[in-house]
Amino acid sequence: MNRIWILFITALSVTLLTLFLLATGSSLLTISLNDSGTIPLGTFITWAGMIGLSLTIYSGIRDLREPAAGIHKILALLLRFVLVLAILWVPLSYLLAGNLSFSFSQTTAFQGGQTAWKLFRYLSSIIGVGPLIILLFYGVSLIFKRKRY
Repeated sequence: MNRIWILFITALSVTLLTLFLLATGSSLLTISLNDSGTIPLGTFITWAGMIGLSLTIYSGIRDLREPAAGIHKILALLLRFVLVLAILWVPLSYLLAGNLSFSFSQTTAFQGGQTAWKLFRYLSSIIGVGPLIILLFYGVSLIFKRKRY
C-alpha cells in the first residue's frame, strides 16, 4: 500500500468516527483531560475530525493533490487553505475564547465575548463546510469536463 492510500483510509476513518461520536453525543466528548474540568476530550476529537475531513478529500482526489487544470488549481489552493485553518483551529479558537472548552459569554471584552463568538462560528463553519463545497465544485467541474468531450 502506498502512503497516500494509507493517509486516505486513516483520515476517512478519523472523520467517520468523529461524525459518529458527535452525532450520538457520546460521553467521550465530555471527559475532562485535567483535574479542573476545563479541557474536554471533545475539543481534540472535533479537531481531529476537522483535519480528517480536509485530509480525506485531499488524499482521495489526485486532481486536488496534483492539479493540472485551472479550476482544479484554485480548488486545490482553497483546500490547502482550509486544511491549514483546520490544523490551526484549536490555537485560533483558544485565542478567541480564552479557554479550551471554547465557552463564550456576554462580556464586553473581545476574548470570550460575542464578537469572538461570531468569529469562532465563522472559522468553524469554514473548516467544516469548506471542504464539502470544494468537493461539490470539483464534482461539477468533472461534469462540465465530460460534456466537452
